[in-house]
Amino acid sequence: MTMMQTLGGAAIAFAALALPAKAETWDMPTPYPDATFHTVNIAEFAKDVEEATGGNLAIKIHSAGSLFKHPEISRAVRGGQVPIGEFFLSLLANEDPVFGADSLPFLATSYDEAQALWAAQEDVITALLDEQGLMPLYAVPWPPQGLYTTKEITSVDDLAGLKFRTYNATLEQFASLAGAAPTQVEVPDIPQAFSTGRVEAMITSPSTGVNSKAWDFLSHYTDIQAWIPKNIVVVNKRAFRRLDEDTQNAVLEAAKAAETRGWEMSKSEAAEMTKVLKENGITVAEPSEELTQGLRDIGAQMLDTWKENAGETGQQLLDAYEG
Repeated sequence: MTMMQTLGGAAIAFAALALPAKAETWDMPTPYPDATFHTVNIAEFAKDVEEATGGNLAIKIHSAGSLFKHPEISRAVRGGQVPIGEFFLSLLANEDPVFGADSLPFLATSYDEAQALWAAQEDVITALLDEQGLMPLYAVPWPPQGLYTTKEITSVDDLAGLKFRTYNATLEQFASLAGAAPTQVEVPDIPQAFSTGRVEAMITSPSTGVNSKAWDFLSHYTDIQAWIPKNIVVVNKRAFRRLDEDTQNAVLEAAKAAETRGWEMSKSEAAEMTKVLKENGITVAEPSEELTQGLRDIGAQMLDTWKENAGETGQQLLDAYEG
Protein backbone atom coordinates (compact mmCIF):
# COMPACT_ATOMS: atom_id res chain seq x y z
CA MET A 1 0.00 0.00 0.00
CA THR A 2 1.40 3.38 -0.96
CA MET A 3 1.64 6.39 1.33
CA MET A 4 -0.96 8.12 -0.88
CA GLN A 5 -3.42 5.24 -0.43
CA THR A 6 -2.88 5.30 3.34
CA LEU A 7 -3.45 9.03 3.52
CA GLY A 8 -6.48 8.74 1.26
CA GLY A 9 -8.05 6.08 3.48
CA ALA A 10 -7.41 8.15 6.59
CA ALA A 11 -8.99 11.19 4.98
CA ILE A 12 -12.10 9.22 4.05
CA ALA A 13 -12.40 7.82 7.59
CA PHE A 14 -11.99 11.29 9.10
CA ALA A 15 -14.58 12.74 6.73
CA ALA A 16 -17.05 10.01 7.73
CA LEU A 17 -16.55 10.85 11.41
CA ALA A 18 -17.06 14.54 10.68
CA LEU A 19 -20.40 14.03 8.92
CA PRO A 20 -23.42 15.16 10.92
CA ALA A 21 -25.83 12.55 12.28
CA LYS A 22 -28.28 11.30 9.69
CA ALA A 23 -31.49 13.30 9.74
CA GLU A 24 -34.43 11.40 11.19
CA THR A 25 -38.17 11.93 10.83
CA TRP A 26 -40.63 10.90 13.54
CA ASP A 27 -44.25 10.29 12.56
CA MET A 28 -46.56 11.69 15.24
CA PRO A 29 -50.26 10.76 15.30
CA THR A 30 -52.65 13.16 17.04
CA PRO A 31 -56.42 12.85 17.46
CA TYR A 32 -57.54 16.41 16.78
CA PRO A 33 -57.79 18.67 13.70
CA ASP A 34 -55.10 21.19 12.76
CA ALA A 35 -57.11 24.15 14.07
CA THR A 36 -57.43 22.71 17.60
CA PHE A 37 -55.09 24.57 19.94
CA HIS A 38 -53.47 21.31 21.09
CA THR A 39 -52.45 20.56 17.50
CA VAL A 40 -51.29 24.16 16.97
CA ASN A 41 -49.13 23.78 20.07
CA ILE A 42 -47.72 20.48 18.79
CA ALA A 43 -46.80 22.17 15.52
CA GLU A 44 -44.81 24.74 17.52
CA PHE A 45 -43.19 21.92 19.50
CA ALA A 46 -42.17 20.17 16.27
CA LYS A 47 -40.79 23.41 14.86
CA ASP A 48 -38.75 24.02 18.03
CA VAL A 49 -37.30 20.49 17.89
CA GLU A 50 -36.32 20.79 14.23
CA GLU A 51 -34.71 24.21 14.73
CA ALA A 52 -32.85 23.16 17.90
CA THR A 53 -31.44 20.04 16.22
CA GLY A 54 -30.50 21.77 12.99
CA GLY A 55 -32.92 19.57 11.10
CA ASN A 56 -31.49 16.31 12.46
CA LEU A 57 -34.88 15.44 13.98
CA ALA A 58 -38.09 16.36 12.20
CA ILE A 59 -41.55 15.52 13.55
CA LYS A 60 -44.24 14.89 10.96
CA ILE A 61 -47.70 15.47 12.44
CA HIS A 62 -50.61 13.26 11.36
CA SER A 63 -53.61 15.11 12.79
CA ALA A 64 -57.31 14.27 13.20
CA GLY A 65 -56.73 10.55 13.66
CA SER A 66 -55.45 10.23 10.09
CA LEU A 67 -52.64 7.77 10.91
CA PHE A 68 -54.12 5.99 13.94
CA LYS A 69 -57.55 6.44 15.48
CA HIS A 70 -57.53 8.05 18.91
CA PRO A 71 -57.90 4.85 21.01
CA GLU A 72 -55.05 3.25 19.04
CA ILE A 73 -52.42 5.97 19.51
CA SER A 74 -51.03 4.96 22.92
CA ARG A 75 -50.71 1.33 21.76
CA ALA A 76 -49.01 2.43 18.55
CA VAL A 77 -46.35 4.34 20.49
CA ARG A 78 -46.02 1.54 23.03
CA GLY A 79 -45.50 -1.03 20.27
CA GLY A 80 -42.97 1.09 18.39
CA GLN A 81 -45.18 1.58 15.31
CA VAL A 82 -44.54 5.30 15.81
CA PRO A 83 -42.03 6.92 18.19
CA ILE A 84 -44.26 9.69 19.55
CA GLY A 85 -47.95 10.52 19.88
CA GLU A 86 -50.62 12.53 21.66
CA PHE A 87 -53.79 11.25 23.30
CA PHE A 88 -56.38 12.10 25.93
CA LEU A 89 -54.87 10.98 29.23
CA SER A 90 -58.00 9.52 30.80
CA LEU A 91 -58.45 7.15 27.85
CA LEU A 92 -56.09 4.91 29.85
CA ALA A 93 -58.36 4.90 32.92
CA ASN A 94 -59.39 1.31 32.15
CA GLU A 95 -55.73 0.31 32.65
CA ASP A 96 -55.41 2.19 35.95
CA PRO A 97 -57.91 4.61 37.56
CA VAL A 98 -55.10 7.08 38.32
CA PHE A 99 -54.98 7.96 34.61
CA GLY A 100 -58.54 9.29 34.92
CA ALA A 101 -58.15 11.50 38.00
CA ASP A 102 -58.41 14.70 35.95
CA SER A 103 -61.76 13.62 34.50
CA LEU A 104 -63.48 13.16 37.86
CA PRO A 105 -66.41 15.61 37.94
CA PHE A 106 -65.84 18.67 40.12
CA LEU A 107 -62.56 17.45 41.65
CA ALA A 108 -60.54 20.18 39.91
CA THR A 109 -62.52 22.91 38.13
CA SER A 110 -60.10 25.87 38.00
CA TYR A 111 -56.72 26.07 36.31
CA ASP A 112 -54.96 26.47 39.67
CA GLU A 113 -56.67 23.29 40.90
CA ALA A 114 -55.86 21.51 37.64
CA GLN A 115 -52.18 22.50 37.99
CA ALA A 116 -52.12 21.19 41.56
CA LEU A 117 -53.76 17.94 40.47
CA TRP A 118 -51.20 17.44 37.69
CA ALA A 119 -48.39 18.08 40.18
CA ALA A 120 -49.84 15.31 42.36
CA GLN A 121 -50.52 13.03 39.39
CA GLU A 122 -47.36 13.42 37.31
CA ASP A 123 -44.95 11.12 39.18
CA VAL A 124 -47.56 8.36 39.39
CA ILE A 125 -48.38 8.69 35.68
CA THR A 126 -44.68 8.69 34.79
CA ALA A 127 -44.12 5.44 36.71
CA LEU A 128 -47.14 3.74 35.10
CA LEU A 129 -46.09 4.79 31.60
CA ASP A 130 -42.51 3.69 32.29
CA GLU A 131 -43.80 0.14 32.80
CA GLN A 132 -45.24 0.33 29.28
CA GLY A 133 -41.99 1.53 27.72
CA LEU A 134 -43.29 5.09 27.44
CA MET A 135 -42.07 8.43 28.73
CA PRO A 136 -44.29 11.51 29.11
CA LEU A 137 -42.97 14.66 27.47
CA TYR A 138 -45.67 17.12 28.44
CA ALA A 139 -49.36 17.49 29.29
CA VAL A 140 -51.76 20.32 28.42
CA PRO A 141 -55.32 20.77 29.72
CA TRP A 142 -58.50 21.44 27.83
CA PRO A 143 -60.65 24.36 28.95
CA PRO A 144 -63.23 23.48 31.63
CA GLN A 145 -65.81 21.09 30.21
CA GLY A 146 -69.35 22.30 29.48
CA LEU A 147 -72.65 20.64 28.62
CA TYR A 148 -73.90 20.77 25.01
CA THR A 149 -77.49 19.78 24.29
CA THR A 150 -80.27 20.10 21.74
CA LYS A 151 -82.59 21.58 24.39
CA GLU A 152 -82.48 23.54 27.65
CA ILE A 153 -81.24 21.53 30.64
CA THR A 154 -82.16 22.77 34.12
CA SER A 155 -81.75 19.58 36.17
CA VAL A 156 -80.11 16.16 35.97
CA ASP A 157 -83.57 14.72 35.35
CA ASP A 158 -83.58 16.52 31.99
CA LEU A 159 -80.67 14.32 30.87
CA ALA A 160 -82.61 11.09 31.45
CA GLY A 161 -82.88 9.02 28.30
CA LEU A 162 -80.74 11.34 26.14
CA LYS A 163 -78.16 9.72 23.87
CA PHE A 164 -74.96 11.01 25.46
CA ARG A 165 -71.62 11.21 23.67
CA THR A 166 -68.78 9.60 25.64
CA TYR A 167 -65.05 9.18 24.98
CA ASN A 168 -63.76 7.28 28.02
CA ALA A 169 -64.85 5.00 30.87
CA THR A 170 -65.28 7.90 33.31
CA LEU A 171 -67.72 9.73 31.07
CA GLU A 172 -69.62 6.49 30.40
CA GLN A 173 -70.11 6.14 34.14
CA PHE A 174 -71.18 9.79 34.39
CA ALA A 175 -73.77 9.40 31.62
CA SER A 176 -75.17 6.24 33.18
CA LEU A 177 -75.51 7.84 36.62
CA ALA A 178 -77.33 10.77 34.98
CA GLY A 179 -79.80 8.33 33.41
CA ALA A 180 -78.54 9.03 29.89
CA ALA A 181 -77.55 6.49 27.22
CA PRO A 182 -73.73 6.46 26.70
CA THR A 183 -72.57 6.42 23.07
CA GLN A 184 -68.88 6.34 22.09
CA VAL A 185 -68.08 9.06 19.53
CA GLU A 186 -64.68 10.50 18.61
CA VAL A 187 -64.20 14.22 17.94
CA PRO A 188 -64.10 14.08 14.10
CA ASP A 189 -67.45 12.23 14.13
CA ILE A 190 -69.34 14.64 16.42
CA PRO A 191 -71.19 16.64 13.71
CA GLN A 192 -72.48 13.55 11.95
CA ALA A 193 -73.44 11.86 15.23
CA PHE A 194 -75.63 14.82 16.23
CA SER A 195 -77.02 15.40 12.75
CA THR A 196 -78.16 11.79 12.45
CA GLY A 197 -79.59 11.65 15.97
CA ARG A 198 -77.00 9.19 17.20
CA VAL A 199 -76.26 11.56 20.10
CA GLU A 200 -78.24 14.40 21.67
CA ALA A 201 -75.88 15.65 24.38
CA MET A 202 -72.20 15.81 25.22
CA ILE A 203 -69.76 17.25 27.72
CA THR A 204 -66.69 18.74 26.10
CA SER A 205 -64.65 21.93 25.90
CA PRO A 206 -65.62 25.22 24.22
CA SER A 207 -62.71 24.55 21.83
CA THR A 208 -64.16 21.28 20.58
CA GLY A 209 -67.59 22.88 20.27
CA VAL A 210 -66.24 25.65 18.04
CA ASN A 211 -64.02 23.35 15.96
CA SER A 212 -67.01 21.06 15.42
CA LYS A 213 -69.26 24.04 14.53
CA ALA A 214 -71.72 22.92 17.17
CA TRP A 215 -74.21 25.63 16.16
CA ASP A 216 -74.97 23.59 13.06
CA PHE A 217 -76.50 20.73 15.05
CA LEU A 218 -77.38 21.81 18.62
CA SER A 219 -78.76 24.83 20.44
CA HIS A 220 -77.62 25.03 24.09
CA TYR A 221 -74.32 25.24 25.98
CA THR A 222 -74.43 25.17 29.77
CA ASP A 223 -71.15 26.29 31.35
CA ILE A 224 -71.00 23.67 34.13
CA GLN A 225 -67.15 23.65 34.29
CA ALA A 226 -67.26 20.00 35.25
CA TRP A 227 -63.57 19.12 35.02
CA ILE A 228 -60.33 20.10 33.27
CA PRO A 229 -58.91 17.01 31.54
CA LYS A 230 -55.54 16.82 29.84
CA ASN A 231 -53.93 15.59 26.67
CA ILE A 232 -50.51 14.01 27.07
CA VAL A 233 -47.64 13.67 24.61
CA VAL A 234 -45.54 10.55 25.11
CA VAL A 235 -42.46 9.09 23.46
CA ASN A 236 -41.36 5.49 23.08
CA LYS A 237 -38.39 5.11 25.44
CA ARG A 238 -36.38 2.98 23.01
CA ALA A 239 -36.80 5.55 20.28
CA PHE A 240 -35.81 8.34 22.65
CA ARG A 241 -32.70 6.51 23.83
CA ARG A 242 -31.54 6.06 20.23
CA LEU A 243 -31.20 9.83 19.93
CA ASP A 244 -27.86 11.42 20.78
CA GLU A 245 -27.69 13.40 24.01
CA ASP A 246 -27.94 16.82 22.35
CA THR A 247 -31.05 15.79 20.46
CA GLN A 248 -32.62 14.31 23.59
CA ASN A 249 -32.02 17.57 25.42
CA ALA A 250 -33.53 19.53 22.53
CA VAL A 251 -36.70 17.40 22.67
CA LEU A 252 -37.00 17.83 26.45
CA GLU A 253 -36.49 21.60 26.25
CA ALA A 254 -39.07 21.92 23.47
CA ALA A 255 -41.49 19.80 25.54
CA LYS A 256 -41.03 22.02 28.57
CA ALA A 257 -41.80 25.10 26.47
CA ALA A 258 -44.82 23.37 24.91
CA GLU A 259 -46.32 22.57 28.30
CA THR A 260 -45.96 26.16 29.52
CA ARG A 261 -47.31 27.56 26.24
CA GLY A 262 -50.14 25.02 26.11
CA TRP A 263 -51.52 25.89 29.54
CA GLU A 264 -51.62 29.57 28.57
CA MET A 265 -53.29 28.73 25.26
CA SER A 266 -55.92 26.73 27.11
CA LYS A 267 -56.74 29.63 29.42
CA SER A 268 -57.18 31.98 26.46
CA GLU A 269 -59.31 29.43 24.63
CA ALA A 270 -61.84 29.08 27.43
CA ALA A 271 -63.14 32.66 27.21
CA GLU A 272 -62.60 33.18 23.47
CA MET A 273 -64.33 29.99 22.32
CA THR A 274 -67.30 30.45 24.66
CA LYS A 275 -67.77 33.87 23.07
CA VAL A 276 -67.65 32.32 19.59
CA LEU A 277 -70.34 29.81 20.55
CA LYS A 278 -72.60 32.67 21.62
CA GLU A 279 -71.85 34.75 18.53
CA ASN A 280 -72.96 31.85 16.35
CA GLY A 281 -76.37 31.56 17.95
CA ILE A 282 -75.90 28.98 20.67
CA THR A 283 -77.70 29.80 23.92
CA VAL A 284 -74.91 30.03 26.51
CA ALA A 285 -76.18 29.71 30.08
CA GLU A 286 -74.91 29.31 33.62
CA PRO A 287 -76.17 26.10 35.28
CA SER A 288 -79.16 26.33 37.61
CA GLU A 289 -78.61 25.55 41.30
CA GLU A 290 -80.64 22.37 40.86
CA LEU A 291 -78.48 21.18 37.96
CA THR A 292 -75.25 22.09 39.75
CA GLN A 293 -76.26 20.20 42.89
CA GLY A 294 -77.39 17.17 40.90
CA LEU A 295 -74.13 17.06 38.95
CA ARG A 296 -72.07 17.45 42.13
CA ASP A 297 -73.98 14.56 43.69
CA ILE A 298 -73.01 12.41 40.71
CA GLY A 299 -69.42 13.59 41.06
CA ALA A 300 -69.36 12.57 44.73
CA GLN A 301 -70.60 9.07 43.83
CA MET A 302 -67.95 8.76 41.14
CA LEU A 303 -65.18 9.90 43.48
CA ASP A 304 -66.17 7.24 46.02
CA THR A 305 -66.07 4.55 43.32
CA TRP A 306 -62.76 5.89 42.02
CA LYS A 307 -61.21 5.73 45.52
CA GLU A 308 -62.22 2.09 45.85
CA ASN A 309 -60.77 1.19 42.45
CA ALA A 310 -57.62 3.32 42.72
CA GLY A 311 -56.69 1.91 46.12
CA GLU A 312 -53.70 3.16 48.07
CA THR A 313 -52.08 4.86 45.08
CA GLY A 314 -55.25 6.83 44.42
CA GLN A 315 -55.54 7.89 48.04
CA GLN A 316 -51.91 9.04 48.07
CA LEU A 317 -52.61 11.10 44.94
CA LEU A 318 -55.66 12.73 46.54
CA ASP A 319 -53.74 13.41 49.76
CA ALA A 320 -50.97 15.09 47.76
CA TYR A 321 -53.55 17.14 45.80
CA GLU A 322 -55.64 18.17 48.78
CA GLY A 323 -52.64 18.74 51.04
